Amino acid sequence: MLDDTDRRLLRYYQDDPTLTPGELAERARVTHATCARRLERLREAGVIRATRAVINWRALGYEVEVSLRITLDKTNPRAFDEFTAAARDVPEVVEIQSFLGRVDVRLSVIARDMAQYQQIYRSAILTLPHIADIEALMHVARIKSDEALPL
Repeated sequence: MLDDTDRRLLRYYQDDPTLTPGELAERARVTHATCARRLERLREAGVIRATRAVINWRALGYEVEVSLRITLDKTNPRAFDEFTAAARDVPEVVEIQSFLGRVDVRLSVIARDMAQYQQIYRSAILTLPHIADIEALMHVARIKSDEALPL
């Protein structure tokens, strides 16, 4: 699906998405028109999903991150859909992942401090529907967080 030119464009683009089309074309050693055409094709194919800002939550005062591993009550066939719909409405839930196995869902929750986390946990998390079991893991350090692909 991808040729060497596509990979080169993606490698430079994911390294610095603020590059102008001209700068990206120059680094990838293609013409401006080729660069624009290929980027559009990669967007249409869903390879490039978005260009976004990555916010450092700690710089904004969020000092607590907790990973909640949740097992749902599987006696209700709508449990997963109802749970995830409700979890999406909790602003402090910054990530929702689903799994196969003992754990059904993992939520990543941020808070400014432990007092705020406790308030969020009691008022927003524990009230989510269909929770059968919940395990909290306090985030200590992010060792690697890289969405860049080895192109």
